[in-house]
Amino acid sequence: MTLAVLKSICREALAQELVEHSPAHGVKGQRVIVSPRRFLTWEEVDRINFGKYNTQIRFLALHGLRWSEAVALTDDDIRDGRIYINKSVHGQTKSKAGVRTVPLVSPFKKFPTTRKALRKALAPHGITIHSLRHTYAYLLKSKGVHVTTAQRLLGHSDPKVTLAIYTQVLDNEIDDTGAMLRSFIGNEKSEVLVRHARKAAS
Repeated sequence: MTLAVLKSICREALAQELVEHSPAHGVKGQRVIVSPRRFLTWEEVDRINFGKYNTQIRFLALHGLRWSEAVALTDDDIRDGRIYINKSVHGQTKSKAGVRTVPLVSPFKKFPTTRKALRKALAPHGITIHSLRHTYAYLLKSKGVHVTTAQRLLGHSDPKVTLAIYTQVLDNEIDDTGAMLRSFIGNEKSEVLVRHARKAAS
C-alpha cells in the first residue's frame, strides 16, 4: 500500500468520524531524486564510432534497456518488430514494471557478458552504460512521447522517476522554445524584442 492510498483511507475515516486523528498526518514519502546526469543525445551517439561495440551501444540508446536486461536477451525475445523483455542476467527483471515490450528500431547483436568492454568504449565520451537510458528517455521526450508511455517503455515502477528525467532540459531547448514562441507571436514583434534585449545587454 502506498502512502498516498493510506492517507486517502485515513482522510475518509476522519470524514466518517471513525478516528479522531490520522496516523498518516505529517508523514512524508521518500523523495525521488534523479541527479543531473551527463548523457548524449541520439544525434551525438549516432555521430560517434564506438568501434567493436557500435551496434550494442546504439541498441541501448534506441531501446532504453538496462544492461542486465540486454545481456539476457536472446533471438527468441525479438519478434514481430518488438523486443519482449521478461528477464535479466540476475533472473527476474528489476521490478514487475521491468517486464515490458518495446518497439524494435535497430539491429540486435549479442552483448558481452561483462560491463567492462562497454564501459571502456563509453568512458572517453564521459558517459556510462546507464547514461544510454537517459539518451533513450530524452529521445522519447523530444519526439513528443507522453511521460506515462515513456514510463512503460523504460520499465519504471514509479512515474516520478520518469518525470524527473523528462524535466532535464538541455540549453538548446531553451533557444528552440524561444524561437517557437517568437514565431507564434509573429516574427516582426519578436525581432523587435530580440533587438531590444540585445541593446539592453550591451
